[in-house]
Formats: sequence, structure tokens, C-alpha cells
Amino acid sequence: MFEIADRLLARLDAGEPLAVATAVSVVGSAPRTVGTSMAVTVDGTVIGSISGGCVEGAVYEICTQVLDDGTPQLETFGFSDETAFEVGLSCGGRIEVFARLVTPDDAETIAALRDAAAGREASAHVVLGPVRTGEVVPTVDDCEGLRVFSERSVPPPRLLVFGAVEFAVALCNAGTVLGYRVTVCDPRPVFMTRERFPSADEVVVEWPPNYLARTGVDERTVIAVLSHDERFDADLVEAALASPAAYVGAMGSRVTHDRRVSALADRGVGPAALGRLHSPIGLDLGASTPEETAVSILAEVLAVRSGASRAPLRDRDGSIHLIS
Repeated sequence: MFEIADRLLARLDAGEPLAVATAVSVVGSAPRTVGTSMAVTVDGTVIGSISGGCVEGAVYEICTQVLDDGTPQLETFGFSDETAFEVGLSCGGRIEVFARLVTPDDAETIAALRDAAAGREASAHVVLGPVRTGEVVPTVDDCEGLRVFSERSVPPPRLLVFGAVEFAVALCNAGTVLGYRVTVCDPRPVFMTRERFPSADEVVVEWPPNYLARTGVDERTVIAVLSHDERFDADLVEAALASPAAYVGAMGSRVTHDRRVSALADRGVGPAALGRLHSPIGLDLGASTPEETAVSILAEVLAVRSGASRAPLRDRDGSIHLIS
């Protein structure tokens, strides 16, 4: 439910109760992951999505009932069920959904939602019921313990964009949509303005290598060098490659790339580090506009992060969604 925390809080802060349904188990092919939630308000408004359209109708009915009587419900939807096509889950997967009532008095849940909405680490735990032996509805003596679902939210990954160019504007916009905490940095104050980068979380006027040296970079951070400014390009890329960043990309032509690699090699940057550099940045998608280029860059970031083949789905066998 943390991915829709801000929208849930808006209703809860207004004094409204919500029925929140969360995917607590996903097996096989399914378009969404464990922890994905959908909520229904007292006026029938739907917030979020469980499966991208497969079971929303059935989940809506469950949430409506939870709002009426306050009783939590645990339901399973799967391709083998006789209701599979009725609810729309014909993709071959199985989704287990737990729906419960969340009220403005639920201080523990609301505190976790506030942390998640603010980008802080958050966690929530709900009891799904007793562990069952086999498929028979158990008596108390059949129970081996309680089954608990724990949901955890971590701060969003960082996207560090260097260079106040139009490609950076588009990349900041797209990165924000994908859930990154975006910082854009350039040493030129005339170009590095909040008006040009309204979607960025941070707008930094500073010498880029100096900023990179003092800011936090971890294994989820994405670094995109879009400036190819020879005054600091090699220093910046060298420092980025020495960091634990998940992805380091640099924009430029083939000529710029060759010059960059030569400068890095002269500085003693070895083949292993150079192998981490995605330059020229992005996938070959035929992009030309800043917006298309942003798609190209983030498509490569996603492929690197997931280890995906980058092949068209029509040319692949097996499950589309890598969920087990």
C-alpha cells in the first residue's frame, strides 16, 4: 500500500475510512508485484490497482463488503479457478489478496503511511490468519501458527543528472514519473534554475565533481552525465565509476566517447571500471527528441537493473513477468 500512501493519507486525514486490498502473494505470470494495493473509499472511488485490470472488479466487490462490515477477507484468484475468466485472470498466474479496513484511528498504519509518503523507510504488518495444514478449513488444533504479511518501503532510489541541458529536463521529468528522487546539477546558475527543472527534487548549482564527492550514492543510484563538458567530464565520470552506483551513463557522440575513454584510461581507470560505463548513453530506440532520449536512457537503466535480455517480448519464451 505504500506506493499509494499519499492518496490514502488524503482520505484518512479527511476523516474517511478505507478498504485497502493488498497483493500478499503472487505466483506465475502477473503484471504487478507483492505489496501492490488498491483501495476503495466510502463514496466508491478506487485508488490504485492490484493487477493492472485482471481482478479489479472482484476486488472492488470485496472492498465494498469490508467497508460494510469491517471484516477482513483473504481471497485467491488463479487461472485454475473456475472463476478465472470471470474475474479476468487468464494470464496463468495466481494472486492472493488481503482486504482490510483502515480508519483514521489506525495510528500505526497512518504513521507508516506518513513515513512512506515522505520517502522514509516504513514497515507494516498484518495477520492474515492461522497457518493451515493442507487445504481443509482448520480447527484450532490444526493451526501451526499465525501467518503474517509484512510490507516494507524503502526511500526511493536517486537519479543524479549532470548538465542543465534540454535532455536533462526531459530525463528529470521521466525519472520523477518512475519514482526516482531526482537531483540535477550544473555549475552555471543562469541555466540551473527551478523554473527549468520543476520536477526535480533538488536543483544544485555547484561544480559537478565536488557535488558528487559530497552527496550520497548507493547501489541503487543512477548517474547520468549529459553535459560532456571537457572542464570536468573526465573527473566526474571517473568519480562516478569509482562509486557503488548501479548505473553510470554519459551522453556524447562516438568521437566524444572515444575522447572520454582515452582520458579515463590516461587517469588509470581500468577495463573493469570502463566496462561499467554506458556511453553513448541509452538504448538504440531511434530516439531524437529530448523526451524520446529520456525513454532510451531509462529503458537501459531498467534493463541493467533487472538483468533483462532487452529482446522484444514476442521473441522470448516463458513467462513475461519475472515473478515467482
